[in-house]
Amino acid sequence: MTNQNVVVSDGKSGINMAITVAVAGTSLFNTAAQKPPPAPGTYITISKKKLLQNLDINTGGGARINAWVDSMRASSPTHIKSAVISDDQTSWTNNDVGNIWIDHKQIHHPSALDMFEQITNASKGKQIVMFLDYDGTLSPIVDDPDRAFMSESMRATVRKLARYFPTAIVSGRCRDKVYSFVRLAELYYAGSHGMDIKGPSKGSKHKKGAQAVLCQPASEYLPMIDEVYKALLEVTKDTPGAKVENNKFCLSVHFRCVDEKKWTELAKQVGSVLEGYPDLRLTQGRKVLEIRPTIKWDKGKALEFLLESLGYANCTDVFPVYIGDDRTDEDAFKVLRERGQGFGILVSKTPKDTNASYSLQEPSEVMAFLRCLVDWKKLSLRRQFIMRRRLEEIKMTLSN
Repeated sequence: MTNQNVVVSDGKSGINMAITVAVAGTSLFNTAAQKPPPAPGTYITISKKKLLQNLDINTGGGARINAWVDSMRASSPTHIKSAVISDDQTSWTNNDVGNIWIDHKQIHHPSALDMFEQITNASKGKQIVMFLDYDGTLSPIVDDPDRAFMSESMRATVRKLARYFPTAIVSGRCRDKVYSFVRLAELYYAGSHGMDIKGPSKGSKHKKGAQAVLCQPASEYLPMIDEVYKALLEVTKDTPGAKVENNKFCLSVHFRCVDEKKWTELAKQVGSVLEGYPDLRLTQGRKVLEIRPTIKWDKGKALEFLLESLGYANCTDVFPVYIGDDRTDEDAFKVLRERGQGFGILVSKTPKDTNASYSLQEPSEVMAFLRCLVDWKKLSLRRQFIMRRRLEEIKMTLSN
């Protein structure tokens, strides 16, 4: 039996952890198609789910808490840096067992800026519809979630974007909260991971039909969410740095400012509250634990609902583009892959297993991409105008 370095890929959270485990001759790394054993000191990749299954970990509450803490620890930038790759090594590719990195070259997730011409070529003759996450996409990730302000230049860019394309903000935040950050009445807003959707208060020139857009599929859970919110405030009040946020149809427990030594305690506190609420589930984002109803609704469902509301439910001439940085955005990326329409763009500086087709590193690159899109559309419309005018002039010449 030997020790082997492993990069554990969590497909749900998009997080990788570097650990060392003992490997026997008939080990958890055997697959149907046998591969040569890895060289000592190198890293191989398996899914976190497979690792947990093969290590025969108990499924009791203690193991669940430990799994949460492992995931919380793995999402820390400090721990990500220790997992094979540093912050400036920003490219990745997927294979049949998870994530591998090859010579720092982006093979399956190239930069959306570098591939801009390919993206616009694929969208020709189709209506582009834009879906944008907020935190980490339009605004930087900050220690205090109440201060995640977008820059004026980003707001101006999104305003211009909405002039040319239907645009929606899809966030885990409360819809009213994210609106208070963005402050653009011409957009669609989907808060609480898509469980609270409302159309533009100004009206939209892009929408086919005049019916107001409103969708709240988890309304019946509101009393339960409020009850759990109060309970979480109570159990976490003595944990320095912990912040519980009520997003109306879901809750967030932020641990970005919590000392790592307190993470296990915080996870136990959250777990103790959720034990009494089987209709709620816990997922994890970037330095945040998310509690939401178990209904089959997510950002992917919100994307489909909005496309239908805009009149593009069964259209082949629509081209949705979804940009996001969080694990919860993977639901939307997956929908786009399954539809075979448009693209997902992941915002990340570190390698992640993702259903997105392209990548951008940070909000500044998102803004650059959106500006390129606006400029491209302006140029396209100008060319169309010139072409129409020439055709009219030809018709007038022929008629004389």
